[in-house]
Amino acid sequence: MTATLAHIWRHPLKGLGSEAIQSVDLDPDQAVVGDRLWALLNAEAEDTDNWQPRRNFLQVASGPQLAALSAERTGSGIRLTHPDRPALEIDPNSDGATLGNWIGDLWPDNRPGPARLVKAPVQGMTDVEYASVSIGNLASLRALSQKAGFDIDMRRFRINLWLDGLAPWEEIDLLKGGITLGTATLTPVEPIERCRAPDANPANGTRDIGMLRLLEDGWNTRNFGVYFEVKTAGTARVGDTLA
Repeated sequence: MTATLAHIWRHPLKGLGSEAIQSVDLDPDQAVVGDRLWALLNAEAEDTDNWQPRRNFLQVASGPQLAALSAERTGSGIRLTHPDRPALEIDPNSDGATLGNWIGDLWPDNRPGPARLVKAPVQGMTDVEYASVSIGNLASLRALSQKAGFDIDMRRFRINLWLDGLAPWEEIDLLKGGITLGTATLTPVEPIERCRAPDANPANGTRDIGMLRLLEDGWNTRNFGVYFEVKTAGTARVGDTLA
């Protein structure tokens, strides 16, 4: 069966929304170009100008209401929306305080609040220290949805590239060798171990499932999706065939 690239998601701000796009540039140094370029540092963390772990930032695992954010790149900045907020457009170079105030009580008051927006290092502020591309399998998502008893929104997993046409869990087999999407070639790294972030529903920001338990009960794993690195730069588009 032929697998194709069905969806591309980019996350301009780490942990704060996502946008669906039709094509994306992939680069060995930057991975998914334009992804996780900025992150909202919490008040107990220091800006090091380097990669930092997820716990230093505002993100969905610690603040589930953030799951309902959308973030879209515009010509002049980033436009954010949330069901409980008026839309906000920011220039990430100067409007970090504005963003923190806008988030307000969407972030738990028992956790360190927002301090400032920091620019990510070249590889982006993903959850791993290397320049990573996250890849998911829609057939595995359907299997997970069937076990859960309802359709699970792909946005819960904040995956960059979603493939369709594979068998359930066949994405693990992709880790055996390199792949090509569009004009880019990628090399495998590892499965993606999950945290509590996917428990939160992107429609409303409430935790309505225990994703780790679901994965463990069904497949004896805490992994969903796989990480790749970019070997040769190129462009991937929705509809491209996996090779």
